[in-house]
Amino acid sequence: MNDGKIAIVTGANSGVGLHTTIGLAKAGLDVVMACRNLDKANTARDTVRRAVPDARVDLMELDLSDLTSVRSFAAAFREKRAHLNVLVNNAGVLDYSRRRNGAGVELQLATNHLGHFLLTSLLIDLMPDEAESRVVSLSSIAHKQGTIAFDDINCERQQNKTFAYAQSKLACLMFADELNRRLKSAGRKVVSTCVHPGGTDSGLFDDASRLEYFVFKLVAPFITHSNADAAKPSLHAALSTDVRGGDYFGPQGFKDLKGPVGHAKRTAYSQDAQVAARLWQVSEELVGEAFADLSKSGLEQRA
Repeated sequence: MNDGKIAIVTGANSGVGLHTTIGLAKAGLDVVMACRNLDKANTARDTVRRAVPDARVDLMELDLSDLTSVRSFAAAFREKRAHLNVLVNNAGVLDYSRRRNGAGVELQLATNHLGHFLLTSLLIDLMPDEAESRVVSLSSIAHKQGTIAFDDINCERQQNKTFAYAQSKLACLMFADELNRRLKSAGRKVVSTCVHPGGTDSGLFDDASRLEYFVFKLVAPFITHSNADAAKPSLHAALSTDVRGGDYFGPQGFKDLKGPVGHAKRTAYSQDAQVAARLWQVSEELVGEAFADLSKSGLEQRA
């Protein structure tokens, strides 16, 4: 049914990304697993092939915190593939150490948002202009604790160590919305949507302190569901026919942590189009280039 359709899943070597890859492979898509660690990605590909024996999966190296890596990945993908149908901006990092990437940008904002912002810009012209073409961005229920600190984008003055993660995931949600608005304004049919996985033990807490990791593991059975279930919002957004641009999906159970997929709750701040437009401009400045011209003539010129 989906023969010839190609998907990219970032951070596909574990957790939600791995199970998203399995789901897309089951649906018949060719899947490019875009991963920072190719050794782990090789092991993950074996897992995919055990789950889906006829899966068509490819591995490509991508470090979203490094914009040079993002550009290299996009160039290599364009050399190998003529089109792209589904882009799942899945990869994410949770980091309390106040680290920055090589360009001096707070690591979570750089990885979770800016890398995906640039990746989408570099590849969106390869997406057929149809509603089945999807850009799926992953946010988090943590977005509810965030704002965009335009005057302190690296969160240097923030006392709450979780603020930077919340900001980065809010940025993912607002990027998905702003991309949807700009696609519609340009008369494009490509769908930009967003999801959150609910409560997951997907490796995000692997870099936490021993105490934080212990506490998380202690409460995890009560606030998380399996990574396979956590991937369901992403798969719904990528594959379902009833998805519309600007939709935001997630689990519908207790505190939005687990349960069946439906329209997710979000803050009023996250729906502020003026903030999203300003974030877009700041994102262009931080990646050092304007986002792709989404008009038909602009995309055709790049293709």
